[in-house]
Amino acid sequence: MISKEHNQPGEGHKKHTALTRPAFGNFGRNEWAIVGAPCTVIKLLADQVINSLSPIYKCAYVDTTHNDDITLQPARLASGATLEYTDQVNYRQLNYKTEFNSFKLKETFAGADWVLVNGNHHQAKAQVVIIYENKRASLQKRLDQLTNVQMILLADNAVDVFDFIKETVPNWQDLPLYRLDETEKISTFFETQMQQAKPVLNGLVLAGGKSQRMGFDKGAVNWHGKEQRYHMADLMKPFCKDVFISCREDQQGDIGKGYQTLIDTFTGLGPYGAILSAFREKPDNAWLVVACDLPLLTEKTLDYLVSNRNSSSIATAYQSSFDDFPEPLITIWEPKSYPVLLSFLAQGYSCPRKVLINSDITLLNAPNPDELTNVNTPEDAEKVKLVLNQTIFTQ
Repeated sequence: MISKEHNQPGEGHKKHTALTRPAFGNFGRNEWAIVGAPCTVIKLLADQVINSLSPIYKCAYVDTTHNDDITLQPARLASGATLEYTDQVNYRQLNYKTEFNSFKLKETFAGADWVLVNGNHHQAKAQVVIIYENKRASLQKRLDQLTNVQMILLADNAVDVFDFIKETVPNWQDLPLYRLDETEKISTFFETQMQQAKPVLNGLVLAGGKSQRMGFDKGAVNWHGKEQRYHMADLMKPFCKDVFISCREDQQGDIGKGYQTLIDTFTGLGPYGAILSAFREKPDNAWLVVACDLPLLTEKTLDYLVSNRNSSSIATAYQSSFDDFPEPLITIWEPKSYPVLLSFLAQGYSCPRKVLINSDITLLNAPNPDELTNVNTPEDAEKVKLVLNQTIFTQ
């Protein structure tokens, strides 16, 4: 039973906190419904395109069982189970008995880079229209679903685009128009769309810690002629659209006016909360997250990380030369990592390294592992000071 909240007399309507919502469709950020052809044709086209792009991107497909298919529930579901998981060795299988609403669908498809949908049964925020003579009447009934047509395909029996499509899609002449058997061109279209959809990269300097082991603010230390938090922000600017200094609310007034700040809204979680706060602000952007206490870090190491970024993984990180685990605080976190981070938090974990270890990531070897040295104590600071002085002396 769902309870309803009622306002007390004299109170105005209470709204929920305004949050920036990710740009999802029905299943994910990038999705196309293929409409206008028999289901067998749609499935064949989907197979061809997925086969072409799956080495680069994580692809997903959505369809519905037809009446001529076997529709009996698997034994455990028929016996009353709500969920059945089977390790099929080459793949994993999940059978659900409960209904999937729009929220559950987005959660399930969160790891996919793009989704192809059988438009005869499901809708998506973008569409590919097939001109198939025998499906003319069926397509005409679906005109209200053609909200964002991005490509038109002519089947073997099609001579021209239907007049009602020309009327419904005003920009139809500007869209790619291919024959249905031009698989390479069709695959190239989707690959181009995915390249253009690569999330914008922002930078986040982690400077909101209390530096308890150091005894003074690590972000304010002057290693390179300016406070370290500013040095890191300036170092990251060539690689990012915008760079923000992550800080506590009480620190914001201390940050120079030439630098953007992003206040921790997931408090008490350290770097984990700072990363979540960044995604809460801009959930469709990727975040190059770098701790402020890396005084040896250079542009070369950042450039290598960004150049080898894999936006299909949830993150691109360096492997620690100390313990071989991923370094979470010099990492590119992709938008698809946001629900993963929240899921780990819901299970009682707030360690970004644990997320990386147990997720699909791209792991790199740093060009110079010494640059990943962080400074947490006065003893660490003295060692790094000697390295920096020696570097200056040898230049």
